Amino acid sequence: MTIHPNVVIYPQAKIGDRTTLHANCTIHERTQIGADCVIHSGAVIGAEGFGFVPTRTGWLKMEQSGYTVLEDGVEVGCNTAIDRPAVGETRVGSQTKIDNLVQIGHGCRIGTGCAIAGQAAMAGGVKLGNRVILAGQVGIANQVKIGDGAIASAKAGIHDDVAPGEVVSGTPAVPHKRFLKISSILNRLPEIYQALKKLQRGL
Repeated sequence: MTIHPNVVIYPQAKIGDRTTLHANCTIHERTQIGADCVIHSGAVIGAEGFGFVPTRTGWLKMEQSGYTVLEDGVEVGCNTAIDRPAVGETRVGSQTKIDNLVQIGHGCRIGTGCAIAGQAAMAGGVKLGNRVILAGQVGIANQVKIGDGAIASAKAGIHDDVAPGEVVSGTPAVPHKRFLKISSILNRLPEIYQALKKLQRGL
């Protein structure tokens, strides 16, 4: 294992063989990192999930007592956050690659061989299958499930489950072929509007 300057490793953290921790990353308690992983500078693994309950007197903070598990061969980019849950675990499957500035919420489960580009974010309880690709700035709502081999294009806003192998685009996300048709119509809206005005004048 290689540990660069200013790395913080909390008690109860476990780190596997040949893993590299770059400068200024933080590994919180109850985090388990497998072998051959790379954690880049500024990444925070296993910090408290965003768990608050509304009460009559304000927000009640829930204890986040779960685990964060990174399997073998995971790479985590700079300033990415992977949160631990209140119970259970947040898990990132083997050989998954995560870019800079990614947010992975508490209780998420990410399959093997996924690729997650910069500024993507997923709320708590999201489940990604194997070999899923998320392009930059994809946002995924709470508890959504994305099937094996699915792809989300840049800035897709995903609110519903995505079937295995499906490609989705847009906000809210729809199948990519439908998104292309919608985009084509949007580009023609000024012409369509003018044509409609002429029809209305003729009635």
